[in-house]
Amino acid sequence: MNNFLMTLKRFFTNKNTITIIGVIVIVGLLYAAYSYQIKSQVDPIKIPVAKTDIQPRTLITADMIQYITVPKATTTKDIYTSQNLIVGKYSNYNTMIPAGSMFFKTTLVNFEDLPDSAFVDVKDGEIPYQFAVNMESTFGNSVYPGNKIDLYMKVVNDESGKIAVGKFLQDVEVLAVKDNQGRHVFENSAENRTPAYIIFGVTDEVHLLLRKAEYLRQYSVDIFLVPHGGTIQSSGETVVTSEWLKDFINRNTENIDNLEEQLPEEER
Repeated sequence: MNNFLMTLKRFFTNKNTITIIGVIVIVGLLYAAYSYQIKSQVDPIKIPVAKTDIQPRTLITADMIQYITVPKATTTKDIYTSQNLIVGKYSNYNTMIPAGSMFFKTTLVNFEDLPDSAFVDVKDGEIPYQFAVNMESTFGNSVYPGNKIDLYMKVVNDESGKIAVGKFLQDVEVLAVKDNQGRHVFENSAENRTPAYIIFGVTDEVHLLLRKAEYLRQYSVDIFLVPHGGTIQSSGETVVTSEWLKDFINRNTENIDNLEEQLPEEER
């Protein structure tokens, strides 16, 4: 018995034996950690996905959601994994969530954070202008957000009485196309919406010219759009192309500043 204990003692105090046992323990720990990591990644979990196509600016309700089982490795921190975090939110203004899609955190917003894309895209230094259109004037609803258009103007010349037509604004970028209920025409692929307005951004000067032109009914003023053909440089700025039309508008209207100068001093 003593010989056995002495042999066992010599075995465990041998440096080679200790090294081998240490290697075996380390390899075992590494294998266990690796197996746990792999298992945790391939173990199936249930995540919520869209049950049907969800159009932009839509309130998410429970009946729009179903669960599917996927390996955990296919999920990321950018998706919602609980229905409770989804119901009550809205699909973003620029997002259509197709059936079967996961719910990404970037595609859902709270109602108070839901912007109107027409105003989000207005450039600094410009203000939005709402221009009345219909199915015919948009060439069969063929004018889309992002398109460039020109605006032409027809007037009756106050001097000769002849009709004058010319390009008034060039390179106007369409920010939104809306129907008569203020809904974006192209945001819902399941509905056929009729265009009633297009929205674009203009400078204060151009905005004032357009507003003035609206009131020159005695000169039969008519402004109509013409879409660009071919490839258009998106960097082009909106410009007034006809000084004659600009002068015509200003000649037949009065600026408030000038009008105040003409009032009696006691009425100013």
